[in-house]
Amino acid sequence: MAGRVLSVLDAFAGERRRLTLTDISRRTGMPLATTHRLVGELLSWGALERHRNGRYEIGLHLWAVAAMAPRWLELRDVAMPFLLGLYRKTGRQQVRLAVLDGMETVLVERIGAPDTGGAGEPVGGRRPAHTTGDGLVLLAYAGSTVRERYLVHHAPATGLRHVLAEVEGAGFAVNGRWPGPGGTVSAAAPVRDATGEVVAAVSVVPGTSEAGQCALAPVVMATGRTISRALSRRQNGA
Repeated sequence: MAGRVLSVLDAFAGERRRLTLTDISRRTGMPLATTHRLVGELLSWGALERHRNGRYEIGLHLWAVAAMAPRWLELRDVAMPFLLGLYRKTGRQQVRLAVLDGMETVLVERIGAPDTGGAGEPVGGRRPAHTTGDGLVLLAYAGSTVRERYLVHHAPATGLRHVLAEVEGAGFAVNGRWPGPGGTVSAAAPVRDATGEVVAAVSVVPGTSEAGQCALAPVVMATGRTISRALSRRQNGA
């Protein structure tokens, strides 16, 4: 039973955030009658809501519960003042904070309006890791096992291994020449926890040339280091 309920919720993980009952049934592979019953239960609890156009969307109650996830709540809480500072320093360009979950990046926070390059997914949105600057950073520092698994899964991404080695060596990613299909152009840098492990990436989506992204790299890297120090102090109880 729980597995079926989770399958219904997982149906909303794609790009389309409002789904019909038929959409949900097709994505979960469950009969329409079963889908209707489970959706009704989720509506009653507040995990789903019905939009005025009749489609279903994630409900406020579920969003509020998910927002309390301790690991990401702490990260977002610590990073927010510095993300706002980066937003101001870069002339109000879009600023992002993302983490790696499996083979995808998950957007933890975004400040600023979506650019015209497709970086407008909502908080909680997912993308294949190699299609974003923050994803390239997270892959580069994820460790050889994670990297190799990703490279096997994304074999057509020719040259990705070399790009990740460059990112790890430089300490930042500028993906103007490597956005991938449907990717975004950005400058990104790592965020580390108290153990030194890279747990997130901060990025700016400037909508400029690669040269413009390179010019942003130092301030993005500095912000990543500042967030890392603040996160370490929080985790060490300082």
